[in-house]
This record gives sequence, C-alpha cells and structure tokens, in this order.
Amino acid sequence: MDAMNVLELRDILFQRGGRTILSKVDWTIEPGQHWALLGVNGSGKTTLLKIVTGYEWPTDGTVRVLGELYGECNLPALRKTIGWVSFALLLQMPARDTALEVVLSGLDSSMGLYREFTPDEVLRAQRALASVNAATLAHDCYQHLSQGEQQRVLIARALVNEPMLLILDEPCSGLDPAARDAFLRDLRHLCHQERAPNTILVTHHIEEVGDWIDRVMVLREGRTLACGLKADVLNSTVLSEAFGRPCRVSQENGTFYLRM
Repeated sequence: MDAMNVLELRDILFQRGGRTILSKVDWTIEPGQHWALLGVNGSGKTTLLKIVTGYEWPTDGTVRVLGELYGECNLPALRKTIGWVSFALLLQMPARDTALEVVLSGLDSSMGLYREFTPDEVLRAQRALASVNAATLAHDCYQHLSQGEQQRVLIARALVNEPMLLILDEPCSGLDPAARDAFLRDLRHLCHQERAPNTILVTHHIEEVGDWIDRVMVLREGRTLACGLKADVLNSTVLSEAFGRPCRVSQENGTFYLRM
C-alpha cells in the first residue's frame, strides 16, 4: 500500500447480529481528491464512515488512513486529522455558546469548553471561521444563527485542527433551497483553496455533487455498485440500479439532475 494515500480500505467486511452490512468494499482516496458517497438509506454509508473514523471496527479487511494502519496506530490522535460535519452534530452543540466557542471546542473534540484557550488557539478559530465566510458570526450566539450559518460554523469547527480529511455527512439536510445553494457555494470555495482537505460528501441528491467533486462511490446493499470518476458513475444505468427504480440522469451547466 502507498502510505501517501489519504484513505485505503481493502476488502472491508462488516457483520452485526448475523447480518452483513458491508461486503468486499475497497476504496482509495489519493491526495487532492474530493469524493461524493451516494446510496439509499440502509446501503451502508454511515457504517462505512464510522469505520473510516475508527468508531466501528470491520469484521475483516484493513483500514489505513494517512499511512496509519488501524490496529497499530494512536487512533484518538489520528481522529484529530479527520473533520466530521453532520446534521446530528448540529443539534448537539451547547445552545448558549458563541460561534467562536463552538469552533474552539473542536480543538479538543469536545461538546462545550472545559479550559482556557491561548491567544494562538483563538486566532486559529477565528481563521477557521473566516475560511468559510463566517468571521462576522464569531460573537453571535450559536442557537440564534440560521441553520445554514450553523452548518458553516460546524465546518469551521471541523477545520480548526487543519484536518487532512473532511467528512460532510448530508450537510444540506434541512436547509431551504436558497440556504443550500449558498452553503454549496461556500463548500466549492473552500475546496478550491490551496490547502483544502480531501473531502467526502455524503448525500442522496446528485444536484449537490458540484464541480469541485471529481469522484463518486455508490453503495447498494453494502457493496460497491460503482466507484470512479464522476462522469463515469453518475449515469442513468448506475443510479437506476442504486435506487431500485428507473431514473434518468441529465446534466445542465455542470450540475447533475436525477429524474424518476
């Protein structure tokens, strides 16, 4: 295996309660790549992400992140190189904290603040907010922000440790169309920055797979249905099989659309 790859999964098998949830999954993410992970509910997406972050352990197969082999590395330290943003996380942040305090909590991977932070750490948090166009929100109460603003703050929280891999687990869930478009524009800007982390975007909606994403993996019933360049994967044949019903994929001005 190449230690320079960001992620390498080999022959991943995951079973629980006599049920096979993932089977024979291989996945390699090379430096500079941005991926989308697609699949219906129950296809194995969440379990796969938990394996990537070390919160679940495969029944068989190997996991290597940033050259570190799971089972032989300091997993808590390695997790700090992986940023995670999800809708569930949005609901867990202390409501009275400011946006800046939410970002600072990312330095310790904690919910809330339990120590004093140095001026350098505060500066890092401010820079993380600025990187997602949220610098003006620093002293606003988190619970009073719009959902789109809260999502931007959570991305800043994920970025504060300068991760090599950023996982966005259905980050547009619950956003209205205008907020979603603004949020996706911010993501595009972030991923075009010189030191942007590799990104995995999990979504059910292919219109969210923007031009900044170059590769796509599709899961179906715990197996890899398709994996590769976006143009080769996002087609009517693959997605009809993935969603279990006939559908048609079209592309307009660089955006993919799915019609059933």
